[in-house]
Amino acid sequence: MSTTHPRHGQLEPYEGEYVWAEIVDDEDPGPRQHHDQEQAQRRGSAAHRAASTGRSIARYAAAAARYVAGQTGPGLRHGWAATVHWTTLGSMSDEEIRRRLVKVHLDTYTEQREDTTTDIKRLNKRALKLAREAVDFGLTPEEAARLKNTHAELKLKARAGTALGRIPFQTELLQPTRDQVRRYRTVRSLGRFAGVIVPTSAATLALVLAAPAAGLLALPVLAGAAWWLGHHPLALTERALPADLVGPPELDPVPAAQSAPGTTTAPETEEDLTPFPVRGVTTAAEAEEALRRAILCEGGDIEAVTGGTKEPWGWSARVSFASGSPDDLNDNQTYRNLITLLKLRRNGLLIEADPEYGDSCTVRMILTDPFTPELVGPVPYRAPLSGSITDLYDFGVAMDATPLVFSLAGLMLLMVADSGGGKSGIMLAAAEAVTSTRDAVVLNLDPVGTGVGDLGPAITLTACMDDELIIAVLQFLLAWCSARARQRAAYVWGNKWRVSPEHPAICVFVDEWPQLSATAKTLLIKLLLLGRKEAIWVYGGSQFGTKEYLGEAIGPKLSAKLLGACRRVDITELLGGGAIAEGYRADLIRAATHTAANDAGQIYAVGLPGMPDRPIRYQIREIDAAQAALLGTERAAAGLPDLTHTLTEAGLLDAWNELREACATGLGTGTAPRPETPEILLHLHQAFIHEREPDFLTMDQIHRHLRKEDPDRWGKWDDRDDLSRLRELGKTLARMLRDAGVDLSSERITELDGQPRGYYLEALNQAMSPTA
Repeated sequence: MSTTHPRHGQLEPYEGEYVWAEIVDDEDPGPRQHHDQEQAQRRGSAAHRAASTGRSIARYAAAAARYVAGQTGPGLRHGWAATVHWTTLGSMSDEEIRRRLVKVHLDTYTEQREDTTTDIKRLNKRALKLAREAVDFGLTPEEAARLKNTHAELKLKARAGTALGRIPFQTELLQPTRDQVRRYRTVRSLGRFAGVIVPTSAATLALVLAAPAAGLLALPVLAGAAWWLGHHPLALTERALPADLVGPPELDPVPAAQSAPGTTTAPETEEDLTPFPVRGVTTAAEAEEALRRAILCEGGDIEAVTGGTKEPWGWSARVSFASGSPDDLNDNQTYRNLITLLKLRRNGLLIEADPEYGDSCTVRMILTDPFTPELVGPVPYRAPLSGSITDLYDFGVAMDATPLVFSLAGLMLLMVADSGGGKSGIMLAAAEAVTSTRDAVVLNLDPVGTGVGDLGPAITLTACMDDELIIAVLQFLLAWCSARARQRAAYVWGNKWRVSPEHPAICVFVDEWPQLSATAKTLLIKLLLLGRKEAIWVYGGSQFGTKEYLGEAIGPKLSAKLLGACRRVDITELLGGGAIAEGYRADLIRAATHTAANDAGQIYAVGLPGMPDRPIRYQIREIDAAQAALLGTERAAAGLPDLTHTLTEAGLLDAWNELREACATGLGTGTAPRPETPEILLHLHQAFIHEREPDFLTMDQIHRHLRKEDPDRWGKWDDRDDLSRLRELGKTLARMLRDAGVDLSSERITELDGQPRGYYLEALNQAMSPTA
């Protein structure tokens, strides 16, 4: 086969395929041609049918597409609308958003109080655990400090809880504005769009691009979901308020009158509760309000402050508590804060608990000295032999002008007050009243002073500064108790002695009780237990009221107690653990100094016959030495009650006369300190008395006592080691004894291991004896 080149007319070789074909004449159709025509017709018919089928399929596909689009289009639109509705918080009404914003404040308000309550319960459990351990096993110093800190923290938390509970949830002040509601909706919408819509769309697109097959598989699912949404459109409306936003009443709408600008009123704003001083107020209502705000500021939950009264020294009012206790006002920190808030004089707040109503108390706010000369008045004159020991005597006045009137008959009395507290003056006032009677005599005992000796000859018997004579007097009185018990039985007088001029009462005044020797203390305590029925009554005075100073726990058992300026431990020892909280604040009374009288002669009194036991201060009308001397001389000249008859009946007249002669001549060992005894010997002797007169004391024991008496003077070596500290103490004591001309030096205590240096009681007594 060859082809002709179009340009040259020459044949060229054919480079394609060779096809064998039969050449026929078109005008002469043969069998072969007829066959081809039939094939062509059939092919045309098939193409026509295929085209027709394609058109039908296309029509059906278009119809199906129109149907699917018709079914899924609305669903897609519904889905888009639902997405927009969810993103823009369309389901939340403005009221729901308002409630949610208020609930944030309410949750914080509630959470703070629940946290405080939880802390209080936790601290209370810890304190109870430490207290139980203290009872069972005792406490180390570290544990004691931990218990103290726990109690302090518990009080602060309780105060905070009370203060939080007092503050109401002020809904009307926390209402959001329209702009705040709109801002909340916008911020939340942006958060949903950026946090949900964008990440979801990005993840879907990435999945389709990474795995197209997965995208194709997801199309039927999306179509089905769109078809379903098309037949079940979502209700895009605002939902009902959730249950947690309907329950709390604090979330309810605020009336327009309260929520309108300028009309919001709160029960009490911070300005309404600002404390102000009671100094300068002019009306009772202002004084009540000042006290109310001050207590509220300190966390007190009070119900009312009423009964405001103007007093000569300040104001008084009655406070009722809704919860808690009036005793909380006597907490040391609360007390000091109230003094500052009310601008009172130092220690010028007195709280008297109501014995009938445990939720109430009387508060006295002192601005000036409560005991003016006009209020106290002069000492009443009592003529010699004019009264009876069973009579009532006016000894002073209370802050509320109530007279302090009681009888001395039958009293076993203890007067506790620091040096300068007026103890000796008060005892002298009581002894003056006794010396004015016709049926009672005074016996005066004092181991280191003169006691009530200012009454001079009006005193029937005096034994001072002589341990042997004091012991002899106490032994005689105990023997007299036994004799009087027999006389009482013989006279059929019942269970108590009948006082009369023929059978007078014996009033024994014992000053400086802690300075008595151990033997004298034992005898005195026995006399306190036996003497009341026999009209041998003891009136004791002491700077301390605890067992370690009195010798035994006799103080709480005595019928009457007077407390001047003293320690807190003395108050609780004599009156019970809750006395300070009840208002017996003798620890706040200031003792006198050489230049200032301060609160000398002021006392709290318990157990006085005819007087109520109430925590209120009294001022005793003290008698000075010159006045007492004049009265004593006058009464001695008029004659004292005669003991001859009653002593003769008791069979003790001769023993009494011998005792009086011994006391008059001053016979005895003279082992007790004398007024001229050097001060350093008095300190050493007091250390031995404090330890109940052991045979010896080491330098370390003596240093503990001296440091307690005067920390500034004897505590300056505390930062040194024990050896250096005791060496300095020994050098100082030796120098002071040498300067005082006392022949006494420390010795090795051979009875103890290591033989530490110290002093023996025998050597100290020799140094203090009259012949030393």
